[in-house]
Amino acid sequence: MGRDPSRDALGGGRRPPWVGPVVAYSLSMLCLLWVYHDFDWRTELPKLARIHWGWIALAVAADVLVYVSQAWRWNILLRPVARMPLWKSVQAIYVGLFANEVLPLRSGELIRCYLISVWDKVSFPLVLSSALIERLIDGVWLIVGFALISLSVDLPNEIDAAVWTLTAVVAVIGALVVFAVLNQKFAHHVSTRHRWSEIVRTVIEGLHAMGRSKSFLVAVAASTVYLSLQVVPIHAMLEGYGLDLPWGSAAIVLVVLRLGTILPGAPGNVGLFHLFAYLALHRVMHVDAQTAKSLSGVMFFVVTVPLLAAGALALAMTGSEIRSIYHSAYERRHAHDAQKAGAVQAD
Repeated sequence: MGRDPSRDALGGGRRPPWVGPVVAYSLSMLCLLWVYHDFDWRTELPKLARIHWGWIALAVAADVLVYVSQAWRWNILLRPVARMPLWKSVQAIYVGLFANEVLPLRSGELIRCYLISVWDKVSFPLVLSSALIERLIDGVWLIVGFALISLSVDLPNEIDAAVWTLTAVVAVIGALVVFAVLNQKFAHHVSTRHRWSEIVRTVIEGLHAMGRSKSFLVAVAASTVYLSLQVVPIHAMLEGYGLDLPWGSAAIVLVVLRLGTILPGAPGNVGLFHLFAYLALHRVMHVDAQTAKSLSGVMFFVVTVPLLAAGALALAMTGSEIRSIYHSAYERRHAHDAQKAGAVQAD
């Protein structure tokens, strides 16, 4: 009998499969209650009728370009091991985004990697490592962005402390990765008895395949395009809501949002998205509290609905259901983990 993928995803059977979703949904509900417990619905809802929908349309179009640029960067990163049509990478990303909107714990990351490995017959560990490398690159760029923002804006103490803690973690991981790249035998000494070490081992193997090529530096540079494009939808939504704020404000909101929602949570990061959008707008940009709460809800709606529509279309083109792909992806991951464990025992 096959192993339950939700058990595998949440810790290899060491805890009940419902624990992760329950924690994620509870945190989501607490964040929503904290943000909206004193929301003035009677005053704020009529303001929605005055939104400039042309700006919202621009935000939606720019958001589509964001994920096309992500697919472009992903293809560049995978170039040493696979040549994937851009539209296929875009489709895989949108199926993954759809999964993130309907399934907890950001399952879409694994699903998009599984689709590419099946469609192009690429090694699943290599594709998975490319996605992990993407996140490492994004983390470095976001920390650089945070450092630049912190020089010009007074950030709340809780945001400042959280991000500098994340900076220290990323710095340690980055140092270990650089050491691993320079010492190829290091990867073979990493135990696979624990899930975190399997992730490190996968990243190291991927870096050996992709990190030493010229395309890796091109992918790092392409990340600036990917991250910069994400500023456009936020700026358009600020303008659409009638807030005349500079472009730098949108960049600040983006950095706080991305750092605040970096950990897996409830589908669509509901709750966490609202919380950190509110903190960025009110505590950092000094937008009044009621407007910040209202705008955080509008931003979530504008970001989520197009992703669901485009993701549903991309999923329909696969001819499969999201649950079926979800189970197949985790079965593939489990098979890979079992193969690795067997190899270690044989050694």
